[in-house]
Amino acid sequence: MVNKGKILVVDDNPGIRAALKILLPKYFAAVELLASPKEIHASLREFAPDVILLDMNFEADTNTGNEGLFWLSEIKQRRPQTEVVLFTAYADIALAVEGMKRGAFDFIVKPWENEKLIATLQAASDKAVANNGKGGKAGGKGQKKTGEAGPSMLWGTGAAMTAVRRTVEKIAPTDASVLITGENGTGKDVLAAEIHRLSDRGQKPMVCVDAGAITETLFESELFGHVKGAFTDAHTDHTGKMEQANGSTLFLDEIGNIPLHLQAKLLRVLQNRSVTKVGDTRSIPIDIRLICATNKNLEEMVKQGTFREDLYYRINTIHLELPPLRERSDEIVPLANLFISRYAAKYHRPVTGLTDAARQVLLANRWSGNIRELQNGIEKAVILADGDKLDAEDFSLPLSVPGEAEPAAAAETLEEVEERTIRAAMDRFGGNLTHVAKSLNISRPTLYAKLKKYNI
Repeated sequence: MVNKGKILVVDDNPGIRAALKILLPKYFAAVELLASPKEIHASLREFAPDVILLDMNFEADTNTGNEGLFWLSEIKQRRPQTEVVLFTAYADIALAVEGMKRGAFDFIVKPWENEKLIATLQAASDKAVANNGKGGKAGGKGQKKTGEAGPSMLWGTGAAMTAVRRTVEKIAPTDASVLITGENGTGKDVLAAEIHRLSDRGQKPMVCVDAGAITETLFESELFGHVKGAFTDAHTDHTGKMEQANGSTLFLDEIGNIPLHLQAKLLRVLQNRSVTKVGDTRSIPIDIRLICATNKNLEEMVKQGTFREDLYYRINTIHLELPPLRERSDEIVPLANLFISRYAAKYHRPVTGLTDAARQVLLANRWSGNIRELQNGIEKAVILADGDKLDAEDFSLPLSVPGEAEPAAAAETLEEVEERTIRAAMDRFGGNLTHVAKSLNISRPTLYAKLKKYNI
């Protein structure tokens, strides 16, 4: 077999570099080894590696992994077609997972198995070579187009979600303003996208604005736009989100976070159906369908005087309340399978589904963080899983007792909950401390301390 692919190893441990200097040339066309990440930029230019095997920590007495994440970002910015495999200790697996979310191809735990190391580097090399062959640069054919539709809504069969679905089917073809409320993580943005997709405006991209993330000083500029010279950093004209959404849908997320004095400016634009850029005097007509979302009680805010009553009625023609995930248990497993498919493809993992034990664990959990918590849990489990099915031990969730009364559980102290969770994990894994620590997402030393504390 012809060796192919160029591998760059960045690790400050001379023993590791010496071992890899012997091992890797047997499988790859070219191998370069660096003791310091400070030489990465030069190597990217001169050696142009297909894959970088990157240690997570370099400074003595430092094991935060932040250096690895920093250099991962640097590599991806300067040479996005190069794949990065993170080299990490077992205790730093959580950081490696974060690294994969930021664009790393995979991670290898020290001490490593030669077969797994070679297979991972070869897979990363094949992907890099294939992408380069397609002209894999930013903005290439493989990128999602701006107006490309996202995934459609996954509807549950419960009474509450069935009622929401029927309402959506009725209002989607109209231009009625919609206010979506519900706890954080319930999928308000996905529901907004579904309403837009089903509307006559669905051929154009929906314009999304996180109103709570815009600073007060930039609010008018981001929403309404500005002209060159309107303020110090206004070097060019800027088209605001409202003008960008002309003929389409504007989704204002976290509208309850907009300060009171800025609510008046937003209301004026909605009433006049025209927008004036900052620094300009011309009024630009706009035709938008408005969908807003919040996890706050706007009616209570109106009573308290922190949200304008006239704006509330302007955005609240149709009100949709999304129930929390704990009230939509029929959706938990289908959503989990959807996320498994998504992340198995993204992280090239062979995971295809859930075991019966995993399903029971997912259904028993309360999911206080709703769909977002479930999604993050599945993503992490897919990354860390060893088999083709996710099992109960792949989730860092407390073991719930079917039928357990919520008031009794709520009355427990944090220490009591922690002790019960550890004891349940010890029972589940037959006292195997490695599996227990992994399932609880803590290190073995931390587990030892907890076992001693609770006399387990």
